[in-house]
Amino acid sequence: MKIIHTSDWHLGHLLYNYSREKEQQAMLQQMVHLVEEHQPDAFIISGDLFDSMQPSTTAQTMLTEALVAIHRAHPQMRIVCIAGNHDSGSRHTIYRTPWKALNVEMVGSITRESRLEEYIFKVEGKGYIVAIPFAAERFMPHDLFIRLKEMVDERNSEERLPIFLTAHLAIARCDYRGHELATDEQIGGVGCQELSVFGSGYDYIALGHIHKSQQLDTEGRIYYSGTPIAMSFDEVYRGNQHGVLLVECNQQGEPPVVTPIALHNPRPLVNIPQEGFAPWEEVKQEFAAYPSEIPSYIRLNVEVEGYLPSNANDEAKAIAESKACRFCLINAKRKEQHLEQGKARTYTTSEFKQLDPLDVAKMWIASKGELYDESMQQILEEVKSSITLNPDPEVAP
Repeated sequence: MKIIHTSDWHLGHLLYNYSREKEQQAMLQQMVHLVEEHQPDAFIISGDLFDSMQPSTTAQTMLTEALVAIHRAHPQMRIVCIAGNHDSGSRHTIYRTPWKALNVEMVGSITRESRLEEYIFKVEGKGYIVAIPFAAERFMPHDLFIRLKEMVDERNSEERLPIFLTAHLAIARCDYRGHELATDEQIGGVGCQELSVFGSGYDYIALGHIHKSQQLDTEGRIYYSGTPIAMSFDEVYRGNQHGVLLVECNQQGEPPVVTPIALHNPRPLVNIPQEGFAPWEEVKQEFAAYPSEIPSYIRLNVEVEGYLPSNANDEAKAIAESKACRFCLINAKRKEQHLEQGKARTYTTSEFKQLDPLDVAKMWIASKGELYDESMQQILEEVKSSITLNPDPEVAP
């Protein structure tokens, strides 16, 4: 079976109030061309089709038109879309029936009472796809992935077709560079799972949620496809390629062949300087020398000892006026200095936003002279989870 694995489209995404519609339209058109060229048996979108649970009409129209065009590029191909933590699971479920007419499977939610056979899809003569949408861990059936694999094995005992799994979750110790509110325990508000949660025997596991494309296991069977185009400036660094994965596996037990395919972004995200930080005067000069004809989004990474000049933003905007680029922000980082013992550290706005909320709470409690013990840690973790996970209110536990 041959598939295209993609995820985290985040349609409707705004970058510092700039609409990404044109870049996302170009991204979707490239998806259509890839289907026309490679004629895969299945097209898997591993969650986060939208950037918000309440997507705009424009974003919903983009998705609808894209899926229709992708279907027309290869009508026999199975399209499988699972809901991610940014999506509304109920929206997927509501439109599941009409989408079937175009060979599209919309998988929106799962609970402990769900009928597991509804999450198994067979591509006749090619393979099986097990599709699991995002859900808070407390809603997940026990040993879900292992039980589903056993169910497929019963059906697949004679043909021995390859078995694919797609899911939207965070894996512990993956490379989560570019994600806000990321720790070794939670990434983007989603608690991390161990690779062992999948059991054994899946020929390829197509994951969504993490924006960096990466292989997670030594056998080359578990992958994040990453975002097709960068969603934030922190995702733009040397060696990080955005695109999709073309995957081929002919029979059960055979190692899959995974080929990354880069996508072109007509308006890329650019850091100045490209790596690290530099003093304001140096950054300003490099920005002034940036080619005026290149459409792009610009972030200026500035190292400061004291404070930025009060007119720094105005100077940056003035430089951008004569260029095709869009200036987004100055990302200021305070120059590292040795702190005297007992002296509180100060943070820039950008640095503060990158702190884990639990660390902020710990600093605040310490400043009040209160005790921060294991009990307090547990309470704050529960509060953080209830806020950041934000499960779809229409999905019952």
